Amino acid sequence: RRKGVYTHLELLDAHDWGLVLYDEVHLLPAPIFRMTADLQARRRLGLTATLVREDGREDEVFSLIGPKRYDAPWKDIESQGWIAPAECHEVRLTLPERDRMVYGTAEPEDRYRLAATAAGKSAVVRQILGKHPGEQTLVIGQYLDQLEELAEALHAPLITGQTTVKERQRLFADFRTGSIPVLVVSKVANFSIDLPEASVAIQVSGSFGSRQEEAQRLGRLMRPKADGKSAHFYTVVTRDTVDQEFAAHRQRFLAEQGYTYTIVDAEDLTSA
Repeated sequence: RRKGVYTHLELLDAHDWGLVLYDEVHLLPAPIFRMTADLQARRRLGLTATLVREDGREDEVFSLIGPKRYDAPWKDIESQGWIAPAECHEVRLTLPERDRMVYGTAEPEDRYRLAATAAGKSAVVRQILGKHPGEQTLVIGQYLDQLEELAEALHAPLITGQTTVKERQRLFADFRTGSIPVLVVSKVANFSIDLPEASVAIQVSGSFGSRQEEAQRLGRLMRPKADGKSAHFYTVVTRDTVDQEFAAHRQRFLAEQGYTYTIVDAEDLTSA
């Protein structure tokens, strides 16, 4: 917007389009994207793998571009070989007594961050990496200080919103070729990146209870693997906290698609 005017939108609106395609159409109800629904077009087609919003406004997609024309559960697409099979795991760890006291006396708005960034998660991540030697792995999280600590502990590169486009492209390219086996990424990796070689993702924290984000992160692993192996999606959760409550909510969309989560205790991870 320049001086209150969306000059590029006016340019697009000056034409009568035959077809408008909306990728990631679940984003359309947001005000900044909603304006594009006013573009003149004979036909509109929206695409998304995750027609879900935490504000409950996904139904507005239909009023903006029309009714749903096709829907397929992820498991059906998997059985046809279009996406890789995936195994989902929830790894639960217990807060030490001293940290439970801090968590219990914290303000409600601070509790998720305290639970999601529990210090014990770093050791769990290393254990998971040990179960998948040589596999291309993404470590994904919400909080930058947590991700910086993990990147340093794992001797792995870190990509955040502050990483330049040139540097992101270089790191993604090195990950695709295998010269970088582990990549730590923030939520900037939720959308629009293609990493077909990724076969393991370890989620240490997320955007509270966002089902859409959970599905997008699993989607980073969905490209079919050359060797036919399954992908593995791990969520590391702090037991008996809001972290566990949000995890249950986040998993709901994937459960509706037919996925189940194997619950593993962090103490039993080595033998699991």
